[in-house]
Amino acid sequence: MEILGGIMKIKSLKLKVFILSLFTASNAHAMHISEGILPFNWAALWFAVAIPFVAFGLYRLKKLSSVDLSFKPLVGLMAAVVFIISCMPIPVPTAGTCSHPCGTGIAGILLGPAISILITAVALLIQALFLAHGGLTTWGANIISMGVMGSFAGYLTFRGLRALKANLWIAGFMAGLFADWATYLATSAELASGIKGDSPFMPLFWKILIAFIPTQLPLGILEGAMTAGMVVLLYKKRPDLLVKMQVIKAAEVTV
Repeated sequence: MEILGGIMKIKSLKLKVFILSLFTASNAHAMHISEGILPFNWAALWFAVAIPFVAFGLYRLKKLSSVDLSFKPLVGLMAAVVFIISCMPIPVPTAGTCSHPCGTGIAGILLGPAISILITAVALLIQALFLAHGGLTTWGANIISMGVMGSFAGYLTFRGLRALKANLWIAGFMAGLFADWATYLATSAELASGIKGDSPFMPLFWKILIAFIPTQLPLGILEGAMTAGMVVLLYKKRPDLLVKMQVIKAAEVTV
């Protein structure tokens, strides 16, 4: 009983330290879950969930690149965009933390969610190996939150708004916004699930969610503007690429 009580105290202390670090750590990263944060069973679960998405992304890449030889260079370019954007920490003094945009909104719009998930997985792996940004044990969880949730949120939002006749700027802005916020919601859920121990899920989830709001609320707006700007710029400079990637129809291109 004494040993069990000691374990419970350690879990409680870890939880308190984690919540405190969300508000006080000067080098925290809200979007990437750091190495060692998640217990083994939760880390393994997220790996198992992420693997089929990455495998399907590889299948789609092979299929599309066999039809169009210029597709791989586009994927490489977008992989670089996602890697660079998600490596830009933005300090937020009011929260005492740092965060970063993701880039999965624009990747999902241009390449589709399957390829976007694949390039996000590669970017996350390189960041974990060489930049200590995220972690290997939390790679699966970060793929789900940033890759799967971000890519699908951005893609579905853009497609839905375009179906409702929204212009490119509005559709792009909302896609980038929701891609960022979906990532942070998923990250909050993953953290709360992994570190809650015997505590209820929802109270911890709301604590983490509220701790992230000072960074992710303005950051989502910033990423929305960045995504909209990229889409509109491509439309003005290279509308043929948007047509090729089925983002717009050929009839929408003005001479």
